[in-house]
Amino acid sequence: MTRIQSVFAAALLTCLAGPVDADETARCGSKIIAVGMSQSDVLEHCGEPTARDVEQHAVHEGNRVVGTTPVERWTYSDYSATRVFVFDGDKLIRIE
Repeated sequence: MTRIQSVFAAALLTCLAGPVDADETARCGSKIIAVGMSQSDVLEHCGEPTARDVEQHAVHEGNRVVGTTPVERWTYSDYSATRVFVFDGDKLIRIE
């Protein structure tokens, strides 16, 4: 493998790996919280968050903005860690 091929392969693997700090699951007590869950499911398992933030994000269709969608960030802080659950509408899309 040439040097250029090696560099390209390393860059490709880095891109495919995704963000290092984002997780697909988290725990609330004995319950597993996973990307794709609804807000009501997260509330049922984790209780009320320490803080909530809501932003309106643009929805694009091609190059045009056709509306907005609420993106909520719920923060849960305890003695050992802080987790942020990010929702697009009612669906959990990311855990930070």
